[in-house]
Amino acid sequence: MSNANQSQTLNITGQQYQGLLERVLVLFSTLIGMPCCVFLSINGTMLFTLRSKPVFRETSRYILLYNLLFADTVQLALGQLLYLLAVCRIMLTYPVCGVLSMLAVLTNDISPLTLVLMSLERYVAVCYPLRHATIITIRNTGVAIIVVWAISLLNVFTRVLLLLNYPFEDLESLVMTDVCSDIAMLLEPITDHYDKAYTYFLFVSATVAIISSYIGVMVAARSASTDKASAHKARNTLLLHLVQLGLSLSSTMHTSIVQSLSTVLQRLVIVRIKTVFYVFIYILPRCLSSLIYGLRDQTIRPVLLYHLCCRMSLSCSTKG
Repeated sequence: MSNANQSQTLNITGQQYQGLLERVLVLFSTLIGMPCCVFLSINGTMLFTLRSKPVFRETSRYILLYNLLFADTVQLALGQLLYLLAVCRIMLTYPVCGVLSMLAVLTNDISPLTLVLMSLERYVAVCYPLRHATIITIRNTGVAIIVVWAISLLNVFTRVLLLLNYPFEDLESLVMTDVCSDIAMLLEPITDHYDKAYTYFLFVSATVAIISSYIGVMVAARSASTDKASAHKARNTLLLHLVQLGLSLSSTMHTSIVQSLSTVLQRLVIVRIKTVFYVFIYILPRCLSSLIYGLRDQTIRPVLLYHLCCRMSLSCSTKG
């Protein structure tokens, strides 16, 4: 009788724990979903702003900023979609998850590569001001962006080829046994090794390029012929690019960190840690570009604030 009572008590405790876990997940998903929608709205307004005037469409650094914002916005929307699918415990099929995860990988690669291009543009503007207009042209910027997308697509194509080697025909069902994520699609050790090697190479190369640009600007700032104000502003911009790159690297590695912690911590604690990581390491870096450039740039700021105020007033009038 005591064993039966013990079993019933454990069953009730397990049900209560599961109910508590579900309530925590719903609460966190609600708290995260609201700021994520706000940031998506701000990013969307910023993208619209960068296409609203000829000065933004015909200036290389604004074209590069648009490319960076576009990749960050798509990445943010995909991340929120995958997060909601994970919270609701919706299991996708391998082909559907593969498409979503590869799209996430594509946009995730574009951000650091675009930061490198933006750093090089600032380096040329400060160190070679007389040749800036001939080197950083609309055509050259377009070619550079095409190269960035080509490198990212090549990485995705390589991952797809590695995935095709997995024996999917031996599976009883194509429905996944776990929630969809880029880590869940690392089905074989060789895919995991390739992912780590490519990520390390990408971020080390980007870090070296941005630091080299920073050093070049610092050296040029000591020259008497260099515009001190321009060099100081470029130096601060490059530091921001380095911070953005570090946050982007953190967002790439946060899933691996959570996986390591899940072996020693309870599931409820892991849910809380994963939520904090998701907000501060995944969502926040995707919104920094809009906040940094929208508020710092004297050309963008008034146009962005105008569009944001128009959107807010339109929303209020619609509700009224």
